[in-house]
Amino acid sequence: MNACDIIFKTKRKQPLSAKEMKWLINGYVSGEVPDYQVSAWLMAVCLNGLSEEETKNLTLIMRDSGEKIDLSGIDGITVDKHSTGGIGDKTSLIIAPVCAACGIKVPKMSGRGLGFTGGTIDKLESIQGFNVDLERENYIDTVNRVGTAIIAQSGNLVPADKKLYALRDVTSTVDSIPLICASIMSKKLAIGSDCILLDVKTGSGAFMKNINDAERLASLMVETGRNAGKKCRAVITDMNQPSGKAVGNALEVIEAVE
Repeated sequence: MNACDIIFKTKRKQPLSAKEMKWLINGYVSGEVPDYQVSAWLMAVCLNGLSEEETKNLTLIMRDSGEKIDLSGIDGITVDKHSTGGIGDKTSLIIAPVCAACGIKVPKMSGRGLGFTGGTIDKLESIQGFNVDLERENYIDTVNRVGTAIIAQSGNLVPADKKLYALRDVTSTVDSIPLICASIMSKKLAIGSDCILLDVKTGSGAFMKNINDAERLASLMVETGRNAGKKCRAVITDMNQPSGKAVGNALEVIEAVE
């Protein structure tokens, strides 16, 4: 098995087996497959797509590439939320505390900026002294005491996504529905919350420019989550203008607090 054959198959729209997908992704994480070959494969995926079966396999392989979080120590129903991102999107900063105030536990892992969108972690780090790298026990304890905690993706949690996430950003392969689905859902499934809510943005300021693509992505992610045994729902929201009036990490935190 070699990377050139796998790239060729995806380039020719020939489906990859779970074994081939696992070899490629795990090889990239271990350093045996170089980033220039994975870049070529990502571009082939971006141009030709993946089947639903391939997308599911990619998601689960990425989920299993590192550690998973055991949330059994959290008392109550756990809910995770993810937004596909947009200009001024500060939803997590508002909805997580609101849910916590209602007695819902929201253990959340967020990402940094991707493409033109700012990440929740970038926003939180604009607060001087804010710690997004909690140890596992401290993380669980914080959720039990406060109701929510938002942390950055650790090196041992879904390392495949961490590497692919950065590579997609610099190779202009962000706007691929299967890759977006696998990236988001691998992290959501690794965290292990009971329920997952997906906020899929659509419009001129989102990755999904039209409603049809947004619906495709939402359906694919919900199906992937349910196949993994999670309660999963999606909402499609408008991103034809910025969310709120503030754009910029520190400014968005201030607006969310206000």
